[in-house]
Amino acid sequence: MYIVSQLTARHVCGPGATTAGGAGQGDLRLAAVMTEPARPPASIRSPCVQVCIVDGESGLCLGCYRTLAEVAGWARFTDDERARLMAELPQRRDRIRPEKLGMVR
Repeated sequence: MYIVSQLTARHVCGPGATTAGGAGQGDLRLAAVMTEPARPPASIRSPCVQVCIVDGESGLCLGCYRTLAEVAGWARFTDDERARLMAELPQRRDRIRPEKLGMVR
């Protein structure tokens, strides 16, 4: 689907353009300009589980295991950087004492 907007000859051809009947003739032609509609940005996959508590000892979020710097920079990371980090997160759980995760042994 395209968005169609109407412009006068002056807008399409520049300031020296005139209408079809010449200057002062009153025959105004409109030009349709086809433009692609704006698409929303692709959503960014995130490990966030809405448990945003940072462990002072490890520096990791108890919900997603990211650091505050990683959480803050997530939207600016490239897809490759996010994928690399997502692969690392499960091993980070071992850096947090089990009792802080509710897993008393």
